[in-house]
Amino acid sequence: MADVVASLPPQLESRVLAGRARNEDAVVLRLPPGKALVQTVDVLTPLVNDAFAFGRIAAANALSDVYALGGEPWSAMNICCFPPCLVADDADETIAGILRGGLDALIEAGAVLAGGHSVQDDELKYGLAVSGLIDPGHIAVNSGLQPGQRLLLTKPIGTGVLSTALKAQWDGWEEAAEQLRFWCGRLNRVGGEIIARYRLTAATDVTGFGLGGHLLEMAEASQVGIALDVENVPLMPQALDFARLGFIPSGSHANRHYCAARTKVLSALDEALESLLFDAQTSGGLVLAVAAEDMPRIAAELTEAGDLAACIGEVLPAEAHGVRLLLR
Repeated sequence: MADVVASLPPQLESRVLAGRARNEDAVVLRLPPGKALVQTVDVLTPLVNDAFAFGRIAAANALSDVYALGGEPWSAMNICCFPPCLVADDADETIAGILRGGLDALIEAGAVLAGGHSVQDDELKYGLAVSGLIDPGHIAVNSGLQPGQRLLLTKPIGTGVLSTALKAQWDGWEEAAEQLRFWCGRLNRVGGEIIARYRLTAATDVTGFGLGGHLLEMAEASQVGIALDVENVPLMPQALDFARLGFIPSGSHANRHYCAARTKVLSALDEALESLLFDAQTSGGLVLAVAAEDMPRIAAELTEAGDLAACIGEVLPAEAHGVRLLLR
């Protein structure tokens, strides 16, 4: 493992006061004054077969929680779990590929890889513990939604369905793998910068609870309702076809069942499409709550950077009878 780590590209480590360069057991980092600390951790099993792509996706997924608050990733620690057979086979190239993919995302994010830890495990896993910086006076939170705000989504949904079809190597799985590599490996950096610059009051990243589940979290925390315009929700290519064929992971079924009592469907809706709205995502996009007057300018900034800027709904006053999410 030491040789693998030594093979990774060098970084600019001016913010590291003590650390792995001298084999310290912990790292000491310089922090700018007037900033608060954001900390998060996330670990994944492989979503795709390519080692570099998996490492980058896992890193993008972990970094996303910092961006969703409006923070700036500052440093990260690797978390590596490798099965005994992989270690026994001396599969340095696979391990190195995963670590290089994670470091590639960190370098793009402007964060420093400050160390990490590896263990043997029955299942291959990789992730990051990320520390970020944020202005303590301007944090986008789940409870910050306000009636009248518009909701912008920055990536298409469908990663749970596509990854299930990929694992089955169903017809079209190669294209599904390419879509996963592209979208899941894409950082939410631009969205995070917009949150900070426009001082948005509420945002979330779309991950394990699915789009509908995360919107419900926000609606309940903010004591408001959300109208989701289903036709405006961007889907990954093939996602709806795969969903109709039954490639819906168990976690997505559980999400839909859990949210059903607080969700109202206002018009006839394709069953597979409704399932996709609750599809468990990996490294999904951000949902940004923006003022109506700011929406055109923010949407233009997102699209110019290569992100999506789909207006998927709006924030409403609270509905009666406990309904928080309206699918229209």
